Amino acid sequence: MADILTRAITKDGFFKISVVVSTETVEQARQYHKTMPIASAALGRLLSAGLLMGSELKEENSKLTIQLKGDGPIGTVLVAANSKGEVKGYVDNPLVDLPLKSNGKLDVGAAVGKGNLCVIKDLCLKEPYVGNVDIQTGEIGDDLAYYFAVSEQVPSMVSLGVLVDTDYSIKHSGGFIIQVMPECDEESLCKLENSVQGLMSMTEMLSNGMDGKEIIKYVMLGFDTDILEEREVGYVCGCSRERMEKAIISLGTEEIDGMIQDQGGAEIVCSFCNTAYKFNSDELEEMKTKTKHIKRKDENG
Repeated sequence: MADILTRAITKDGFFKISVVVSTETVEQARQYHKTMPIASAALGRLLSAGLLMGSELKEENSKLTIQLKGDGPIGTVLVAANSKGEVKGYVDNPLVDLPLKSNGKLDVGAAVGKGNLCVIKDLCLKEPYVGNVDIQTGEIGDDLAYYFAVSEQVPSMVSLGVLVDTDYSIKHSGGFIIQVMPECDEESLCKLENSVQGLMSMTEMLSNGMDGKEIIKYVMLGFDTDILEEREVGYVCGCSRERMEKAIISLGTEEIDGMIQDQGGAEIVCSFCNTAYKFNSDELEEMKTKTKHIKRKDENG
């Protein structure tokens, strides 16, 4: 069953809410990276966030990168998403394993540690937008809410959840973001705060069989909402042999020579899907020729 992202706005225009059910997406990532539960949870939460934030990009070819770089044992967690509902990501240490918290939950915060959350938005302008904030808890939802408040000045509620099954597969995954619009009045804000008190967790909602529309109705209790869109989303890497060849060519003649002399070839493994691309020495020699051709072309303008 395809993953679905649903976007809505309250009829008064005071709040926007986006919900994603991302179980298949996160399971695909788990299979690619062979993640242990705590890494599945961290990467899964950030993948959901990437889909939610990517859905707000206006330009067709715009994209964003979210990087969580803490001092915990998981290392860097990185996700790249676009406006088409495609996302991909990786963790430095997919095999990290830590004791559960006292409430029996995965300790994602301890795995991430303290450090920096960086959001890069390529909006098809001359320069990308870059926002940096300190990691607050490492639980990812809290950190993104802090990012929205500090870097984008948009008060937001962020809920992200991943439920890992006993066989380490992904049982449920999803998230939602509620954002307060500038014209929102104090009375409506208080009404929302009351509405979200005592909410079930994201994975509890999904375990109860709720879809995006039902989650919006449940979370925004007391508000009339209009559904803006529903669309399929998923994990899409997009790597190819041609792209890897271009990456090698960009290294230059000396670097390619080193690959030929030291290894008799080259192997590049995609960070996002772990596909290995192998190139023999003859193929590398051909790339050297292309490198020289590109260099001459640059010199001649």
